[in-house]
Amino acid sequence: MKHWILSLTALIFFAGCGYQPASHFAKGVMGESISTEVVVSMEDPQNTVIIKDAVDTAVITKFRTALVPKNSAKTHLKIAIASVQFIPLRYDTNGYVITYRTTVVLHIDRITNEKTVPYSSHGMYDFVIEPNAIITDQARFEAIRQGAQKGIDAFVAQVAAQGANSH
Repeated sequence: MKHWILSLTALIFFAGCGYQPASHFAKGVMGESISTEVVVSMEDPQNTVIIKDAVDTAVITKFRTALVPKNSAKTHLKIAIASVQFIPLRYDTNGYVITYRTTVVLHIDRITNEKTVPYSSHGMYDFVIEPNAIITDQARFEAIRQGAQKGIDAFVAQVAAQGANSH
């Protein structure tokens, strides 16, 4: 009984402290409806599809808002891949690369009421390959997808910080 009362008291205390998740602050900046556009990279068009999927998933899950057509959106996100790099991190005893780090740099313009706010965001993802092997297309796409998702998460954090500062 004593533990139950202590637990209830702690729950009431934390519920009353005014905690709000980052998505609440981000949604305050972004609004109730968002549209997305990913600029196709002529050098690497396959990555554009990967990034578009990651962006759309993030809008729905991170901002907890609706994804709508551009003409009915309060906020429009225009995303371009600034760069994708694969950097060797670890080598085996024979000098072959066995771990790579993928860094995806995104340029994001947030357009609200004809006002454009630019952001730069990056995400990193480390992955292992077999010694003396090349990076397969599947491993490459997965690394870019993971890096892009982390870049979008970093963008969400930037927007949430803006929202928290405006309160």
